[in-house]
Amino acid sequence: MRHVHFVAIGGTGMGSLAGLLKARGLHVTGSDTGLYPPMSTLLEQWEISVDEGFRAEHVLAGPPDLVVIGNAVHPDNPEARAAIDEGLRYLSFPDALYELAITGRHSVVVSGTHGKTTTTCLVSALLHATGRDPSLLVGGHSLDFDGSFREGQGVYFVVEGDEYDTAFFDKTPKFLHYRPRTLIVTSVEFDHADIYRDLDHVKSAFRSCVEQLPADGVVVAAVDHPNVLDVIRGAPCPVVGYGASSDSVAEWQARDLRADESGTSFDIVRGGATVAQTLLPEFGRINVENALGALATVTHLGVPVEESARALADYRGVKRRQEVRGEARGITVVDDFAHHPTAVSGSIEALKARFPGRRLVALFEPRTNTSRRKVFQRDYAEAFDAADRVVISIVPDGPIYSATGEVTERFSAAELVADLCARKLDAVAAEGIDAIVADVVEHSAEGDVVLAMSNGAFDNVWERLLSALRA
Repeated sequence: MRHVHFVAIGGTGMGSLAGLLKARGLHVTGSDTGLYPPMSTLLEQWEISVDEGFRAEHVLAGPPDLVVIGNAVHPDNPEARAAIDEGLRYLSFPDALYELAITGRHSVVVSGTHGKTTTTCLVSALLHATGRDPSLLVGGHSLDFDGSFREGQGVYFVVEGDEYDTAFFDKTPKFLHYRPRTLIVTSVEFDHADIYRDLDHVKSAFRSCVEQLPADGVVVAAVDHPNVLDVIRGAPCPVVGYGASSDSVAEWQARDLRADESGTSFDIVRGGATVAQTLLPEFGRINVENALGALATVTHLGVPVEESARALADYRGVKRRQEVRGEARGITVVDDFAHHPTAVSGSIEALKARFPGRRLVALFEPRTNTSRRKVFQRDYAEAFDAADRVVISIVPDGPIYSATGEVTERFSAAELVADLCARKLDAVAAEGIDAIVADVVEHSAEGDVVLAMSNGAFDNVWERLLSALRA
């Protein structure tokens, strides 16, 4: 195989696999619409040719040996149709990833509603720092590896396992295709309302992943969460539990959390005994729990806990996960990927621990197919409790993709603002990036921390805000 073409190459997984194959020396091409950083920048950096828009000739002129079709591609996509109708070999992204990169290795799959990207990067960083030379593919930019993929010579392939469906021709969850031998379950909550009917439907996907594990595999699970306990019951292999809550009864626990300017120190407790102390250069209980899950995982994979505990202090993190974008007029601007209410609450709590005593302004863009529905309307009202001021972006009306039925009730920024104000929070809604930036500039002061949360580009609000503050 010499030439691989990616239809909808701009997704984090698709782009990362394209980069990995390019690094192997293959000829890689792709197409997409509306590319934005960081993937657009990375594809250019990797010298991967990307066509704007989808046209049949992209796959028919000098046909590739393999066409990889992303899950954002619809059945009427001209490139997908041309590949299928002309008999070209094609695979979904998860099947291509397994066939071309994971097969023959020990598959370590990190799953969960929250924390997948961070935990995937943590496991990979700890394995690498302790000499295990892992391979990696993750839906984010790891600062430890300066990218979203890595091809090592070791036995372990660490991959972020998403519960979203695979392709228009395969509606099974992506993580099933990676055939995990070690499976991490960080959390299970309702999400992806565009393809899942309810929480039970989500749980059924995770149960399917647990049930396919081999007898000599292992599930490393955040057992403080009741929904996680539900999906791991009856696992066909051993289960290793971890938890960072104050009343956790898990085998692995994080105790005596202590935050300072360098991060969060905590005791690692296993089976009731303190086995090590460590420093995580991150903040918030949600990040401590992710780190604990990674420590438990690499210990199971043969790394002495004393080694991984020392290595954790050098962990560098992930872009767009509580990433400081800059400071202007004494105001610190932070970027985060949070969009689910639990993640929003966890990110705000982490920033309050990182910048104690400072006023926190939370900006939020409800952009996903789930957050644009009314499903989390009430949950968002509670998610911002620890913020000092909240600015909600008014997203223009438009079609919301749904495989579960017509979307009849939409998220209301005005209703959320009313609920936040009723909870004694200073909150406003603003339409358009210029209005958001103007509001923050007018109402912020030296010492404030501005946290912008979105799973998309958010119209580059971070740079625009910093430029406006400097002006």
